[in-house]
Amino acid sequence: MELRADPVVANLDMSEIKGKDGEPSEGDGDYESLPAHASLTIHMTAGAVAGILEHTVMYPVDSVKTRMQSLQPDPKAQYSSVYEALRRIVRTEGLLRPLRGLNITMLGAGPAHALYFACYEHVKRTLSEVIQNGGNSHIANGLAGCVATVLHDAVMNPAEVVKQRMQMYNSPYRNLLDCVGTIQRTEGLAAFYRSYSTQLAMNIPFQAVHFMTYELMQERLNPHRQYHPGSHVLSGAAAGAVSAAITTPLDVCKTLLNTQENVALSSIHISGHLTGMANAFRTVYRLGGTAAFFKGIQARVIYQMPSTAIAWSVYEFFKYVLTKQQMEREAGPAGPV
Repeated sequence: MELRADPVVANLDMSEIKGKDGEPSEGDGDYESLPAHASLTIHMTAGAVAGILEHTVMYPVDSVKTRMQSLQPDPKAQYSSVYEALRRIVRTEGLLRPLRGLNITMLGAGPAHALYFACYEHVKRTLSEVIQNGGNSHIANGLAGCVATVLHDAVMNPAEVVKQRMQMYNSPYRNLLDCVGTIQRTEGLAAFYRSYSTQLAMNIPFQAVHFMTYELMQERLNPHRQYHPGSHVLSGAAAGAVSAAITTPLDVCKTLLNTQENVALSSIHISGHLTGMANAFRTVYRLGGTAAFFKGIQARVIYQMPSTAIAWSVYEFFKYVLTKQQMEREAGPAGPV
């Protein structure tokens, strides 16, 4: 993905395209040779593919993270590390158990990320024109990430609720439809958005830090903004690690609101359903003190680093390929010389 808004020469004659310094580019693989305003379809298609791959490749680690964030886990579900957790889950619960809930995640991730990346690119470009006269602006990048997150989480939050309920140890739900039906019947439709405010409170700073870190790394590793897979992978991994570590306390609260751990809530005499970010913060602190806010941080960082690296590299690749195909179609067959 083109994560800055500096002017791009969109001359369709690839041999005549000039680089950043006004000199001819070296070959037609120069990322800066792509048009500045790739179509909405390109952003949405690339975003959907990137989102699905991001969530599926590292999904077993996400399952471990959910369990490790349990505030009062079953003695059989207490793990010392991500590797030990995966090994025990596979041995005692079956090979496919770490993938439970993957289906709803894929259903949500495609449209959520399509809207997310398309919104990000549009808002970033608009704000950069205002703030930096078309140049790269970290403020524009951060604000665009925040706006895109609101839209993304509105689509993804119900899928997150179902996914985390199915990931928990001894989950009572037989399958996806049973989980959705039981939640709707016993807790109402509002249950699917019970953690939305907490999700936003977590993801808005997460994405602001994420995009600004990515842009900063790109300025260092890929200053000419060519299509360079290695720099996208490293920048994405760094951005994912930093933003994941910083926002872990909010992720713990979100997990509690999504899973409604009955054992934990009953131990401090909370009846009914826990709602609201403030109540979640107080409950987490009562159950485990300050340390409880960082439960599962290892699994969260291990999950987020490759996931974010995958998302950026896949998104950049598909945007690059799809945009070049669009340029070739618009240029049409070369006429006689």
